[in-house]
Amino acid sequence: MNSDYPVRFDVDYPDRDLNRLTSAFRIITIIPIAIIAALIGHAAIGAGSGAQYVAAGGILVLPTLLMILFRQKYPRWWFDWNLELSRFLARVGVYGALMNDEYPATDEQQTVHLDIDYPDVENDLSQGMPLIKWFLAIPHYIVLAVLGFVAFFALIGAWFAVVFTGRYPKGIFDFLVGVHRWVLRVDGYAFLLVTDKYPPFSLEP
Repeated sequence: MNSDYPVRFDVDYPDRDLNRLTSAFRIITIIPIAIIAALIGHAAIGAGSGAQYVAAGGILVLPTLLMILFRQKYPRWWFDWNLELSRFLARVGVYGALMNDEYPATDEQQTVHLDIDYPDVENDLSQGMPLIKWFLAIPHYIVLAVLGFVAFFALIGAWFAVVFTGRYPKGIFDFLVGVHRWVLRVDGYAFLLVTDKYPPFSLEP
């Protein structure tokens, strides 16, 4: 990952035969880890979904906003919590999207790579920006709604390909990784509040 954006995401392509049986019944096999993710993140889990911020449950959104607004601080342990939870939710999402047949770990990177730069709050973040970032990100929400619709049908196509051939179509894989990357960049900007740099309108690293 060589992007200069503070939020970087990638997934190793499984250049091998995937487990057809667990892929066919992924909607069932994912249930235990999805329950754990929901309990921790207080949100729905889905491929390419940034839903972990919706209820502002597990992800520390409002406390971070207030700390930046009034104290110009982003406590390191708050950042580490948000990062590790985002990594875990990403692993669950990737597993749900059939992009890996290794069961999601709670604390290991596996094939999913998410890196976020810790912000220098005083120099890199404006105190008032957290109040309006959610609004400034509205164009991204619109584009991501369309991409999410396309991703849903792409995932259905991938399911048939994996179940019948054992292989994940590379084009669909790259597209879904790109959508998830886009979502995470918007999350980092509008909800994790790690950067004031506006997210690019791009699926690319």
